[in-house]
Amino acid sequence: MEYIIGIDLGGMSAKGALFTKDGELLGTSRIKTNKEDGFEGTLRNLAELSKTLAERQGVSYADVVAIGVGSPGVVDSKAGVVLRWTNFGWDTVPFAERLSQFTKKQVFVANDANVAALGEAKFGATAQYQSSILLTIGTGIGGGMVFDGKLIEGYKSAGAELGHITIREGGLTCSCGRKGCYEKYASATALISQTRHAMVEDLESKMWWIAEGKIENVDGRTAFEAAKLGDKTAKKVIEQYVGYLSEGIADFVNIFRPEAIVLGGGVANEGEALFEPLRKAVDERTYIAMDIVPLKIVGAKLGNLAGVYGAYAIASDGLEG
Repeated sequence: MEYIIGIDLGGMSAKGALFTKDGELLGTSRIKTNKEDGFEGTLRNLAELSKTLAERQGVSYADVVAIGVGSPGVVDSKAGVVLRWTNFGWDTVPFAERLSQFTKKQVFVANDANVAALGEAKFGATAQYQSSILLTIGTGIGGGMVFDGKLIEGYKSAGAELGHITIREGGLTCSCGRKGCYEKYASATALISQTRHAMVEDLESKMWWIAEGKIENVDGRTAFEAAKLGDKTAKKVIEQYVGYLSEGIADFVNIFRPEAIVLGGGVANEGEALFEPLRKAVDERTYIAMDIVPLKIVGAKLGNLAGVYGAYAIASDGLEG
């Protein structure tokens, strides 16, 4: 039997998973990652992770035929090159070529957010659809687009930066240098900032009780929890946030018209408290209403396994290609 390894590379850790060639997940493992290891050191560690995955499942490493990796940064997936990963200081590094030399396996690499989108599209929440867009709502907003089973990445795979469309011209300054970026208004970080601002304006809000009287305890759940208790200020925070989130989604829908939008990250765990008003807000903003051209807005299913499933998928597709 032949096997494929999928790796989700991050700034603090890398998760790996061993799959049968037909997509059955057999086991996972994780290692720490560190900028100080450098490019070569990081790849050596990923090679060791690959061997460990096979050994722990009692599989001969010789039977592993390919490795797929989702990497942060700007990744030219066709060339197998990480063009830039600012956090680790990588600049035009031959990722696939060097990891292949360390492992003696075929290696495929793509941007980690794109890879997660592919994982959800093939194995998760949107597996029944031909076209979908994943938005991961966290510190920023990432994601990816999958149409007819293929990632839409743009020239040199540098596109699909979904968090950096402008929804407020001249708005808040983003880390990318532009003003009014989507992630400055609709990320979990933005929701926390909006919640804190509202709390300062309303010292009687139940959000203070949820946060145990400390502004630093505010998280993405605070406004939702207070809204369940009938807090009017919390409800306004959610209404405003849903408005921001829906603006970007409506733009993606108007341009690409996918069958489904899938949301990942902690905010998406609020379920229908988020999704019900969001569907209504998106429907109001799209050029063609959902009763004419249906659109599903759903939560992600794979959680932190989306990356390894997607990494498996790019390797499997690469072998077939």
